[in-house]
Amino acid sequence: MLSDLGHTRSTTRRDHLVQTPDTFVRAPLPGMRNGVAIVHMSPAGGARFVQYTAELDAGGSLAPAADQRFLYVLEGQVQVERDVLTAGDFAYLPAQSHANVHSAGASRIAVIEKPYQPLAGHDAPGTLIGREAAASRTFLNDDEWLDVRALLPDHPSFDFRVNTMTYQPGASLPMVEMHVMEHGLLMLEGGGIYRLGDSWYPVKAGDFIWMAAYCPQWFGAIGKVPAKYLIYKDWDRHPRRDT
Repeated sequence: MLSDLGHTRSTTRRDHLVQTPDTFVRAPLPGMRNGVAIVHMSPAGGARFVQYTAELDAGGSLAPAADQRFLYVLEGQVQVERDVLTAGDFAYLPAQSHANVHSAGASRIAVIEKPYQPLAGHDAPGTLIGREAAASRTFLNDDEWLDVRALLPDHPSFDFRVNTMTYQPGASLPMVEMHVMEHGLLMLEGGGIYRLGDSWYPVKAGDFIWMAAYCPQWFGAIGKVPAKYLIYKDWDRHPRRDT
């Protein structure tokens, strides 16, 4: 509609970003075959990691990554070496992994890439394949309306974590959080209201949010269906960022 020209829910601030599907730009990354990437956040925007959604057609594939890489299948079927992953499955690939990631048909994958920070006394983790439905499940602050599934092991060899969080309608975080970790967040289902800094944003499935360290943040689910998101955070390393 003509009245929509120049309007969007997308915004970028010093300590946060909200990116909505109407502003997505698709382009292939080097080495990608039969596919495009929607780069949601990167060091160019102020983050210390890269997050994008890969959209692959039949015969599509990702190029090997120099950094460690996390994959979460959103739609379709993806093969990582000999493992076949479908929606809700995930994979962790260590830095310099040459694992082949390809798709026989149309698929969408949430991809997170980050330089690995070694920790004295711990070897770097190896390849990990998993399924969200089988991941450990907890409730935030024992609230059964706030379901958390950890997709990476709670082990200091990993320098980041990825979880899914599901909020029943009307559920919310119990406090405004403000901490040293940064987040990359992809809304998977439902919607609600996110407070970022001093601003409040309606968000829904398909939206992406970046939160810098110390950005005040809070979320409440609104609607008749649960709200769910995939969230990244750096973890288990000293804030000095040395080894």
